[in-house]
Amino acid sequence: MRAVLKWAGIAGLVIVLSVAVFFFFILPPRVDDALNAVTPHDPYVISPEAQALHDTLRVADLHSDLLLWSRDPVRRYGRGHTDLPRLREGGVVLQVFTSVTKTPSNMNYETNDATSDDITLLAIAQRWPVDTWNSLYNRARFHARRLHRAAERSDGDFVVVKNRADLEAALAAQADNPDMVAGILGTEGAHPLEGDLANIPRLYAEGYRVVGLQHFFDNELGGSLHGLSNAGLTEFGREAVRDLLDRGFILDLAHSSEAVVREVLDMTGAPLIVSHTGVRSLCETPRNIPDALLAEIAARGGLIGIGFWADVTCDDSPAGIARVIAHAADIFGVEAVALGSDYDGSITATFDASELAALTDALLAGGMSEADIRAVMGENQIRFFLENLPEE
Repeated sequence: MRAVLKWAGIAGLVIVLSVAVFFFFILPPRVDDALNAVTPHDPYVISPEAQALHDTLRVADLHSDLLLWSRDPVRRYGRGHTDLPRLREGGVVLQVFTSVTKTPSNMNYETNDATSDDITLLAIAQRWPVDTWNSLYNRARFHARRLHRAAERSDGDFVVVKNRADLEAALAAQADNPDMVAGILGTEGAHPLEGDLANIPRLYAEGYRVVGLQHFFDNELGGSLHGLSNAGLTEFGREAVRDLLDRGFILDLAHSSEAVVREVLDMTGAPLIVSHTGVRSLCETPRNIPDALLAEIAARGGLIGIGFWADVTCDDSPAGIARVIAHAADIFGVEAVALGSDYDGSITATFDASELAALTDALLAGGMSEADIRAVMGENQIRFFLENLPEE
């Protein structure tokens, strides 16, 4: 009997260890691979003219969720959409890295409540620090410190910029070091504030400079484009917007309700961004806010980041994305249009960051001028951050 119990105990331990290995080491990469897929395709054929142009571009993108996943940003991976090696291969010199701290179960573009949170299980499975399991602020802090550690291990090839001087220095360094990539930290929603204005300076101290107000659910600041209330800003939201702007943050309205967008526009003349979106007049979907709101943001010196996935473009091929970019340039002005890939944001893309020359090729084939291609692929974004990051 003792022998039977002994072997039963060993068998039970083996089962527990096997489940643990699967949950902590096998499952997270599989989830990442499934949610951040690249559609299988033959290598894109890039015209010599497009490749020559792309090789001279300073590409910049307003939205990557790489920090959500258990990938070392410094290493190249065969899954997902971005890492520093692939960004360099694609010609990216400036990337906004966003912190996703909460997502509702059964996430959709119409109605989501705030009572569930799928990131908790992901945090546990990916072996994030225990203090992140129940704190959205701590998750944002963890993501920021991951990016800072990547910069420390990059041998000078990657830097997190916090102000205009940092960005100017990074751009100057790129003249001698073509591998240099600059990163800016942003949040996917302002719920890491956890309803406490005191967390605004704390996020700033961690290096955040872009703050999205909402994500897929209504939060303490106000209504989400995909929430239940369709409401505008709460009183706390108004206080937070004022404090964020006073502190020097750039506001991102990508997931905010139409009411929130209007109220923020009424509150401030500061340039704003919609970091990852489509254009409703070309792709009718509840994920895209009305053109009139985008036009007002553009008219005030803001940026409209065009996403790379079918839900916002209605055609996620390089040619389809190029068509949206050209349409946005026509109706909002080329100086307001940017890339807002939403790479690694649980989307399926038709090309990853290393293949961005395919987009340059599609823009050129679609008739956009080289000067306008240069603007939308990165110069608009670089100019915007040089003008709107804090001075120091």
